[in-house]
Amino acid sequence: MKPAYRHWLTSLLAGALLLTLPVFARAGEMVPFNAGYRSGSIVIVTHERQLYYVLGQGRAIRYPVGVGKAGMAWHGRAAVAQKLIRPAWQAPPEIAGRYGPVIPGGSSRNPMGAAVLGLDRGNYAIHGTNNPGSVGQFVSHGCIRMHNGDVMDLYRRAHIGTEVIVLQ
Repeated sequence: MKPAYRHWLTSLLAGALLLTLPVFARAGEMVPFNAGYRSGSIVIVTHERQLYYVLGQGRAIRYPVGVGKAGMAWHGRAAVAQKLIRPAWQAPPEIAGRYGPVIPGGSSRNPMGAAVLGLDRGNYAIHGTNNPGSVGQFVSHGCIRMHNGDVMDLYRRAHIGTEVIVLQ
């Protein structure tokens, strides 16, 4: 095989492979963060649509997030109360008008994505999404949406009881 043809074929195959692979966001990037929160805390800045996992020593890991729509966003403190991988989901009455059907975990229709960090405040959670275009937007009913790869990274770092601070 001639070298030029081999290079063209290799590039074509590599391009085809990239088109067939699922797109996952790179886990968050390390950034300076000197806001005075404890190491291991999660800080969400809704107007920035960013979540920070505080590492301490002036550093945090930053992730893009989707946040509550106008009138549905909240702020305050909470704690991680449960951690679930690929949970089933059912729309609560305030969304569906009644309880909707249960959507099994792993379904492409399930809005919870790959994992959930359930909060001890209201019916709120930090969760993945099967709609990656919604990350970075004002889209939810108060939950915090992350790319599935990012929520899995955060899931490994956060523990039950992790403090969550949501700022406007």
